[in-house]
Amino acid sequence: MQTKPKIVIIVGPTAVGKTELSLELAESFGGEIVSADSMQVYRHLDIGTSKPTRAERDRVAHHLIDIVDPGEGFSATRFDRMASGVIGNLSGGKTAFVVGGTGLYVRALTGGIIEGPDEERGRRYRETLEGESLEELRGRLMERDPDAAARIHPRDRVRIVRALETAVLTGERISEKQRRHGFRDVRYEALKIGLYRDREEIRRRIDVRAAQMIESGLVGETERVLSMGYHEKLIPLRTLGYRYIIRYLKGEIPLDEALRFMQRDTRRYARRQMTWFRGETGIEWFHPTETGPVKGRIASFLRIR
Repeated sequence: MQTKPKIVIIVGPTAVGKTELSLELAESFGGEIVSADSMQVYRHLDIGTSKPTRAERDRVAHHLIDIVDPGEGFSATRFDRMASGVIGNLSGGKTAFVVGGTGLYVRALTGGIIEGPDEERGRRYRETLEGESLEELRGRLMERDPDAAARIHPRDRVRIVRALETAVLTGERISEKQRRHGFRDVRYEALKIGLYRDREEIRRRIDVRAAQMIESGLVGETERVLSMGYHEKLIPLRTLGYRYIIRYLKGEIPLDEALRFMQRDTRRYARRQMTWFRGETGIEWFHPTETGPVKGRIASFLRIR
């Protein structure tokens, strides 16, 4: 029987320390990093998405960063296809370290993805929803797929729109598709490492990082992206870092309030990420400072003595 390729997956909430540890691990085991972050795929959005720096990318080869423009759509299906291509093309017996906090991307890679509507049809449909509020979208979804509406976080616009898109364009509820699929398309032998910190520690790190983003030039980065013609309603510009900076640039809120909103919403997002990952099977949990035990577990998995 053909053996499945081995991959190492590093997941956890935002600001937990995935980047630092994954760099050390990939260097130690001669691997390369495949980003599983739904925002780091976008060009021009560097500070607000906490991309690895150029120096960090020079230390270890990174994949699936800066691959699409902010106006392009990017889905879990596309991630799965591209990540699988990268993993299949790694040479010299190198191990892929799949690193990120986008749980749906990791699930797609490890268990397969539900086929949705044609990408172009989906893009056109999503454009028709751009002017609708979250409340209006949730109301639509409650009518089309109440099971999905009950399960998806009420502020998760991306997943609400995806569920609507599936129901309207395929005629079948995404909740039914998920039940039937079961995410059992296992193509890799995966070691899943989850990173955790206590809530107060995560809170402090998030608050510090948000402030550092502004100090590092997030306002200027946002201005540059908008000046390139990208609309503020595009999905990547609605995310945590950029949404409130755009409000500041429009004169709606002062900068210190934009920072407080960023910190608050990022803390909420981190909690949602942990809820997702706690619900996934097979994740082995470590504190990011437990470098030795993590390396030992990976060595055992890769059968390295």
